[in-house]
Amino acid sequence: MIQIKDSDLRAAVLKGMDEFIQVFTDAYKGVLGEDFSAENMRLLTGEQHTLLAYSIFREEVMEGGFCQLVQNGYGAYIFDNPFAKAMRLWGAVDFSKLLYKAKKIYDDYREDLERERTDEEFMAMYETYEAFDDLEEEYLEKEESITALLAEYVDNHLTLFAEII
Repeated sequence: MIQIKDSDLRAAVLKGMDEFIQVFTDAYKGVLGEDFSAENMRLLTGEQHTLLAYSIFREEVMEGGFCQLVQNGYGAYIFDNPFAKAMRLWGAVDFSKLLYKAKKIYDDYREDLERERTDEEFMAMYETYEAFDDLEEEYLEKEESITALLAEYVDNHLTLFAEII
């Protein structure tokens, strides 16, 4: 099991719920390294993958939306795994619904969304895939409360996410 220092968690909580989650996900990334291969992905539990997926989702969507998330290679990790279902089970029901809507767009246009592009072609994706706009806006409006809800879930189930030392 991945170990995290209690003092690191306490310091992170003072900075915010996103920092609290990041303590866990930084530890997971430390175990996985730069390579998210099938071999090393087995080193994380389902709960740890779900938290890592949220961290990646949050970072990518806040920085560049769903187009960036997919172009950076995370589409399958988010949409082909039971991430949306896990969010519902963790209590983030509306967020889960948002993910299912985004998955529908992703599934319908996956081949085009994932194809390699120039910078200019990438920027044009934001016009082509305006269907993501409302979902991005909804997430950005609710991000803080979603992150807080997930941080509370993690805090209430710490042993599923790491061994606290």
